[in-house]
Amino acid sequence: MPGKNLFERILETHGISPAPGQGEPIELLIDQTLTQDATGTMACLQFEALEVSRVATKRSVSYVDHNTFQAGFQNSDDHRFLQSFAARYGVIFSGPGNGICHQIHLERFGVPGDTLLGSDSHTSTGGGLGMLAIGAGGLDVAMAMAGHPFPLTCPEVVLVRLEGVLSPWVTAKDVILKLLQRVSVKGGVGKVFEYGGPGVATLSVPERATIANMGAEAGATSSIFPGDEVTFRFLKSQGREKDFRPLSADPDASYAEVLTIDLGELEPMVARPHMPDRVCPVREIAGLKLDQVVIGSCTNSSYIDLANVAAILKGRSVRPETSLVIAPGSRQVLAALAESGALGDIIKAGARVLECACGPCIGIGQSPPTDGVSLRTFNRNFKGRSGTQSAQVYLSSPQVAVVSALKGEVADPRSFGQPAKVDIPEAFPVIDYLFVPPSDHPDAVNVVRGPNIKPLPRGHAMPETLKGEVLIRLGDDITTDDIMPAGAHIMSLRSNIPAISEYVFSHSDPDFAKRVRDRGGGFIVAGRNYGQGSSREHAALAPMALGIKGVIARSFARIHRANLINFGILPMTFMTGEDLEQIEPGDRIIIEDVIRLLKNSRTLRVQNRTQSSTFEVCIDLDRREKDVVMAGGLLEFLRLRRS
Repeated sequence: MPGKNLFERILETHGISPAPGQGEPIELLIDQTLTQDATGTMACLQFEALEVSRVATKRSVSYVDHNTFQAGFQNSDDHRFLQSFAARYGVIFSGPGNGICHQIHLERFGVPGDTLLGSDSHTSTGGGLGMLAIGAGGLDVAMAMAGHPFPLTCPEVVLVRLEGVLSPWVTAKDVILKLLQRVSVKGGVGKVFEYGGPGVATLSVPERATIANMGAEAGATSSIFPGDEVTFRFLKSQGREKDFRPLSADPDASYAEVLTIDLGELEPMVARPHMPDRVCPVREIAGLKLDQVVIGSCTNSSYIDLANVAAILKGRSVRPETSLVIAPGSRQVLAALAESGALGDIIKAGARVLECACGPCIGIGQSPPTDGVSLRTFNRNFKGRSGTQSAQVYLSSPQVAVVSALKGEVADPRSFGQPAKVDIPEAFPVIDYLFVPPSDHPDAVNVVRGPNIKPLPRGHAMPETLKGEVLIRLGDDITTDDIMPAGAHIMSLRSNIPAISEYVFSHSDPDFAKRVRDRGGGFIVAGRNYGQGSSREHAALAPMALGIKGVIARSFARIHRANLINFGILPMTFMTGEDLEQIEPGDRIIIEDVIRLLKNSRTLRVQNRTQSSTFEVCIDLDRREKDVVMAGGLLEFLRLRRS
């Protein structure tokens, strides 16, 4: 019998052995959860709806890192709500300015071999520490906080074998950009990327975390690195060596596929607008003038990243026509930069230093000028995500970014001479006193709700017949940013579903919300990989609140598909591309006998009354998913089970 890979090892320690076959259902016990403020308010409201008195996980942490821009009362009220909720229900609270959830969780809370479920797609960052870390919608995280296992379709495990050693100026960011170039933004759907081979030992935990973080851009369920001596040294530097657990795959472990990357053959890479898999070598676009360079985000804001940036900036200054913006990932990173003197080098070079938060990555602050060109160390460069619709956003490593800022144009750092050597502290500053523990007297805590926090919208049981208008037809790789845009104003409405619903598809179709209401609901039609990107369940919750009844697409991204089901929207898959091409916006469609067919069949017959045609769609839902969507969503399903 073949040995076990890392994924199977973690399943085994969580009571699942042997591992189910690919495509079979898993009920995964969750050790830790994380939420962030943009998704956390809804997750907390959903947890309250479950009528549970205390979280049941080993550790749950509520982070404020997205909506830290407090231009009005909305974000401040949400933060007050989150802090009081955390005190009442047994959650650790990390307030605004402490840093980005994934960076902090890596530093202070991650444990090799634990399962982590987070209401953010980049929860996979924890895989750099040897966790099975999975992003999900807020309702799934609320369920895990209440002690329910996480339902997961068993992915196939792909070994990414790393060989050799990175050359000077080549980084972990170039590793994951190379993988994205090979597999595309759809290539990881239904897969876990497991990293192995001799090259793994040459990568630090922050470097591994960068790679695991951007596995989300390929649609992967998770990415996992082993728990080894490198992991132990990282935890020791955090004063947490007691949390170390060794985690390794058996030498004869089996994999669905093996992808090999020779680290020594890589060169500095860049992702071009407007998708993180549009990757090419930096040298191919060298000389492109830059308006802005931004270094930070949950992908590249560790001490190692920013100390390297500071070493390159030391004694130099950025070009006056190029704005250099730097956002440390946590207070620990900022404190370590200050103690080492690196922060002074950054300041003297002319960089703008931001709060430890997500900020520009989600379009909150530092938007580029009209038609501006911005080079960023982030994980996503979707059109308009920066806050400027006409901006051209490129993605690169911090080393490429800072050298380019010094030259005012995209530059291959290998032309800059030898990189400076950066010393990594043996111990990092510990600032745990800024985390607020839950109350010892939870019954005395009043959960504070401001006027922007509205009640949860509730779904309705599915009728026997679904009918309505095709309200929009979309192409491939539609992101959750396309469905529910980011940005300071819209994101401040995350706890107010009636208000935020007005912005569904607002960038591409400003009249969409009004049309849905005028037509009494209807359908969305799309191509492949619908709903890729963020875990934001608002991209399903707001359409449900408007009256969307179903989405018919060529394929769905994992998290968004789950979110649609959780809120009672039926995900249907076209059998052929020709069926997609023969349906137009404004067509009236009807699906009869839905309940009986959902219970007994894997296909539904769709009648296009406008075109006088019919076609079949696939319903790839398991028994539980069918019951949930027929009930009108997961909360309604649970209410029926309790009654």
